[in-house]
Amino acid sequence: MSLQETLLASQAIFDGKIIKVSVDTVILPNDKTATREVVRHPGAVAVLAVTEHQEVILVRQYRHACGTELLEIPAGKLDIQGEDPSECAFRELAEETPYTAQSMRLIHTFYTVAGFCDEKMYLYVAEGIVQNSIATADEDEFVELVMMNREQVQDALQHNRIADGKTLVALYYWLANTNSI
Repeated sequence: MSLQETLLASQAIFDGKIIKVSVDTVILPNDKTATREVVRHPGAVAVLAVTEHQEVILVRQYRHACGTELLEIPAGKLDIQGEDPSECAFRELAEETPYTAQSMRLIHTFYTVAGFCDEKMYLYVAEGIVQNSIATADEDEFVELVMMNREQVQDALQHNRIADGKTLVALYYWLANTNSI
């Protein structure tokens, strides 16, 4: 049996600067119909950057939707239709932190909230980290640089001080793959 749903109709209900929202009518595998509320997102990148001193580069920022400050790896949305995610990763690392990278290596792609949103996240490992840039965050973005070694990350994870999904994926990857980063 196929699990695929077939789109019957789509009604756009919001067209914003970052997201679009629609209500879709679909035909289910059992030939019944259902509605799906869908958020369309251009996609995003996240960067796991570890210095030569084995410290992971994080940023703390207030997230209005969550109503709290979160500790996150540098990340951002793809700004231009068809933008190369690796180029976006270089840009976001330099914008949010005083670090740049010589190269980016894609380690995973995943959907952030597949139940209602099509945002695809590209998770990169930054290689050849150099502290040589002046962080130039967007004018509506306020971030604080936070550096953590392996023990500090393990403690933060154990005590639930990191709640951002992409950051959890990246940090668990880092802890599990000590020799490949």
